[in-house]
Amino acid sequence: MSTDNKNKPPVNTDDDSKYSMDTHIIYGKNVSAKWDYSHHVTAPISSSTTFRLDSVDRGAQGFQRFANTKDFGGEAPIFIYDRLGEPNKDMLEENLAYVEKGETAVTFTTGMGAISAVLGILVSTGEEIIAHSTLYGCTISLFNNWYPRYGINVLYTDLTKLENLKEKITVNTKAIYFESPANPNLDIIDIKKIRKIADEINADREETDHLQIIIDNTFATPYCQRPLELGADFVVHSLTKGIGGFGTDMGGVVIGKNKYRDLLLLFRKDFGAVLNTKSAWAILTYGLPTVGLRQKQQISTALKVAKFLEAHPKISYVNYPGLESYKYYNLAKEQMLDFEGNFAPGSMIYFSLKGNTAAECKSNGIKFMDYAADNAYTMTLAVSLGHTRTLIEHPASMTHSVVPPEKLEEKGIDPGGVRLAIGLEKAEDIIRDLEDSLNSIL
Repeated sequence: MSTDNKNKPPVNTDDDSKYSMDTHIIYGKNVSAKWDYSHHVTAPISSSTTFRLDSVDRGAQGFQRFANTKDFGGEAPIFIYDRLGEPNKDMLEENLAYVEKGETAVTFTTGMGAISAVLGILVSTGEEIIAHSTLYGCTISLFNNWYPRYGINVLYTDLTKLENLKEKITVNTKAIYFESPANPNLDIIDIKKIRKIADEINADREETDHLQIIIDNTFATPYCQRPLELGADFVVHSLTKGIGGFGTDMGGVVIGKNKYRDLLLLFRKDFGAVLNTKSAWAILTYGLPTVGLRQKQQISTALKVAKFLEAHPKISYVNYPGLESYKYYNLAKEQMLDFEGNFAPGSMIYFSLKGNTAAECKSNGIKFMDYAADNAYTMTLAVSLGHTRTLIEHPASMTHSVVPPEKLEEKGIDPGGVRLAIGLEKAEDIIRDLEDSLNSIL
């Protein structure tokens, strides 16, 4: 038998715990059972939807191993078909789980695919979800338009007031779902206290009937907040946003405990929301390794922009977790911390212009954004966030248009509110365009 090991992947026995997370997100795992790429500085891209099998027996083993973590979790996968798994997605999942401090991650085509999957494996007909009153518009659409067809009830409440949660929980409640910071108004919810309430309920329930906490961490990114460390059971992300970072690839992920991996894989296979291979590669190669660098710049800029807006005479209010005047500032300082424990309030700002009436406030906000769309160099009127470019939008008309006008305030959405997602431009340039746009309002 040959003893030549030169073609075998190297085994790194060094203790890598001494390195920072900023470094870890660049290197990930230098040797992965998902694919031997030890001689590549950058992981190669997989372009095949179908993988050749050496024998019928190997094909049978591949199907047997799929979604069978209990028996085969420690073995290298046998790739068969992209919808079941392929190297780029699997490597991205390893690194996403690591950066969020989760046991496992399963990727999906979009953030909505991820949300649908995690709730799909947790909640059945006749059961309930308690959700924060302020949510992303498409999540509201999922809950209002589709879940009633499946006999799943969604109860909305203000989860910033914990007494509301205690009043809503029933024997049928299986999930607590929220975003923190919330989209678009940046409500911040006390994750540790939500965990405490869930633990009190779960003490009287069988493990299979436990109340689960799911948090959409898209606004914060893992750089600013890691909800699993604060008590969440699951974290979901739209990888399209801050983690992807460049506005070129859509994706989503669910991160949680290993025991749910197989169900998530089966859901993905059967419902078909499989992350595109090339998008997985791009997020693995460009997005995740740069998230810390990008967020540091965006946070620094966001604080300067928020302070400028707060001091401007035409601005009614500014919601930004980094402002001491913000009502959730102290809670944000506890929860929103970077990898080294520094306050990291994120890159999202929500504000409104002044007016004599609510209608005038909304009109002024729309005029401001329309002017910026035509004249600003550093602000683009567009949905999404976490981009290299600063994006500005009107949630009531755009991302949250599913909410009827008479229900906006009930959902925590100011009819004239402006959502500003800070990019990588120099703060002074964004402020110059903001000032010019505000001057256009008489």
